[in-house]
Amino acid sequence: MQNAQAHAHDDNAIRLVGFDGDDTLWRSQDYFDAAQVEFEGIVGGYADLGDVRVHEHLYQVEKRNLALFGYGVKGMALSMIEAALQITGQRMSGADVQRIVALAKSLLQHPVELLPGIREAVERIAAERDVVLITKGDLFHQEAKVRQSGLAHVFRRIEIVSEKDADTYTRLFGEFELAPAQFLMIGNSLRSDIAPVLALGGWGVHMPYHTTWAHESEAEIRAGQARMRSVDSADELPTAVRELAALADRGRNPPADA
Repeated sequence: MQNAQAHAHDDNAIRLVGFDGDDTLWRSQDYFDAAQVEFEGIVGGYADLGDVRVHEHLYQVEKRNLALFGYGVKGMALSMIEAALQITGQRMSGADVQRIVALAKSLLQHPVELLPGIREAVERIAAERDVVLITKGDLFHQEAKVRQSGLAHVFRRIEIVSEKDADTYTRLFGEFELAPAQFLMIGNSLRSDIAPVLALGGWGVHMPYHTTWAHESEAEIRAGQARMRSVDSADELPTAVRELAALADRGRNPPADA
């Protein structure tokens, strides 16, 4: 915690920076999008894709199942099978169910590919403040991604959680022993990474990914939010963090407003 100690006596200072994992540090949604296309190809052998609106149907099944299966490939695969059986009127063959299972296995085995410039950005930010990784999804899969990323050693702590909402962040703030105003979160998801942290009084840097699951875009954030910056690429992250940290150091903490 030596980076944070210099700010330990300043209640306004940003002491800890959190990073999301999927589509912030490494590619993820691209693989899910490709799986969606393959899934639609399988179902297309049984039904008119235009009539049954496969994409929308699958999303509704996945969203409904989140409370049971959580996030990640395994829950997605079960939802794919359920949706496919519904769409095809239970006519899907065992061989095609096996194709969906194989599709899920391939998603679990894809290599971890860091986004351009993210390693350097994380290391530069970590040189000035403590950093933590806060990611959600299947525990086994996320642990494997963290190992393969080569970034695990940079983070003070690695938290793999089932959901990233106000309750989760509140619990983590207690464990980290800091106030929300002393925390900044970096991520691609407005719903999971930015909105709940802003609502609690923290800070956020949004780095949109070129493709995002619809569920993660379901968030409303007031335009011109003073506690947030948006960047287009990883190399802009250190500057964005410094800008918000300077605002916090001057005691100019805008009210929480997501």
